[in-house]
Amino acid sequence: MFTQKIYSVVSLSVANLLLFVFSSIVFGQAANLLPSIPKGDIGIRLNTVASGLGAPLFATNAPDDPSRLFLLEQKGQVLVVQNNVVLPTPALDLQSLIAGAHVQTSRNDERGLLGIAFHPGYNNSSSVGYQTLYTYSSQLIPTGQSPTFVVPNAATNTFAMAVNEWKVSATDPNVIDPLSRREVFTLGKNANNHNGGAIEFGPDGYLYLSIGDGGNSRDVGPSHIEPGGNGQNLTTPLGKILRIDPLSPALTPTSIDPQSSNGQYRIPSDNPFLSTAQAVPEIYAYGLRNVYRMAFDRLDGKLIAADVGQGNIEEINLIVKGGNYGWALKEGDFSYDRLTGVVGIRTIEPSNSLLIDPIRGNQIDPGTGLLRTLEYDHQDGISITGGFVYRGNGITDLYGKYIFGDLALVPGANRANGRLFYADLETGEINEFLLPQFNGGILPNGLTVYGFGQDYQGELYVGVTNGPPNGTAGIFYRITAVPEPSTAVLLCAGACSLVGYRSRRKVSKNRV
Repeated sequence: MFTQKIYSVVSLSVANLLLFVFSSIVFGQAANLLPSIPKGDIGIRLNTVASGLGAPLFATNAPDDPSRLFLLEQKGQVLVVQNNVVLPTPALDLQSLIAGAHVQTSRNDERGLLGIAFHPGYNNSSSVGYQTLYTYSSQLIPTGQSPTFVVPNAATNTFAMAVNEWKVSATDPNVIDPLSRREVFTLGKNANNHNGGAIEFGPDGYLYLSIGDGGNSRDVGPSHIEPGGNGQNLTTPLGKILRIDPLSPALTPTSIDPQSSNGQYRIPSDNPFLSTAQAVPEIYAYGLRNVYRMAFDRLDGKLIAADVGQGNIEEINLIVKGGNYGWALKEGDFSYDRLTGVVGIRTIEPSNSLLIDPIRGNQIDPGTGLLRTLEYDHQDGISITGGFVYRGNGITDLYGKYIFGDLALVPGANRANGRLFYADLETGEINEFLLPQFNGGILPNGLTVYGFGQDYQGELYVGVTNGPPNGTAGIFYRITAVPEPSTAVLLCAGACSLVGYRSRRKVSKNRV
């Protein structure tokens, strides 16, 4: 249980806001830098699809396939959800590939199977991407081999993050052929944390991949470039979003896109740093700390990324080609000293731009709206868990809003109390969902928010757990509208309050 302070952003003048910021910096430690996230007036219900999981962190459908969801378990399994039931046999089991040091016994271990993406031509028999998909996971480096991208500073490559290509079985669409693996590329890692994790095909048909800054903290450590860190340095893929064509170049002989240095994929010819000396040509955007999740809006194709902060600020960004998102010169829109971890002045004022990130001094701050910047501080959470722009039909008032969460409100080894939010990308307002089915309106049993899923219809899911990835405490929920108050009262059984929320009925509307 926690007490939530509610501030009105609208009532703060710029002068008062700056005073609020400066008075919150004590001995270099930021506290209450930003107004607390208030409770919203939208209630949702979480319906159990599967329990007894480990750490369910992402779910998606294959293109043009409304019948199934592919659900990722961090420990290394791809599960199939069909008719709201998890099939008993995983579509793919990678636990042996990420075995050894990668056995997921710790709640704080960020390695494992983190992302999956289906080629846009997956269901098109005439496409070179037919029945092809990609995963992003940690794996051991075979003796005597080096990763495609080694860590900077000649630091030890203790393991690698790998993009692997797979084919679905020709005889069973619920099975991914374990013998079909083709390694696209690997990224050496020295520290276990900050692995990114999102892998998504964009509207342009290219694959986008989020890569963390290399781990440790403050963009400082054995594998971090000095001066300046990895996020701001274009000679390393760490702290970046990459864009590639992952297909084997042999399948696209007429493409104008150049081949990669390892010959396993192509690099888009319009990537922003393709011709920049010493720059990694795969880079699409940079200055990011650890984008664990990002997703394209199904309606307008905008790429929305949630960047996990250091000790102060969690942020939501609109990713644009060539954009520099400031880390580690900035944390959110606050100046940042990466050597001391001290945040300084806030260098952007609330503006009227509608989630069009203004470029100020070659850095892009978090998305801004009419009322506030799309960021929050650590009085409201410790690690942003990115989600999706809602384009479903089930909860009308959520249409067009960004649905996301935060891992936990309680930090440390005993982290607990994940939270669920929605953001209006035009106004910049962030609100916390009401959860009237649970006592106190919070997730039960200290559950933490690990990730989200989206199905063919645009409806959303959330994966939670209060145990390790190889445990059985994980739950995969489907997000739906809260029932009518009379029904909801029976469900609450007097344990929760229904005051202050509006029920959202499902309506029949055709939305793209």
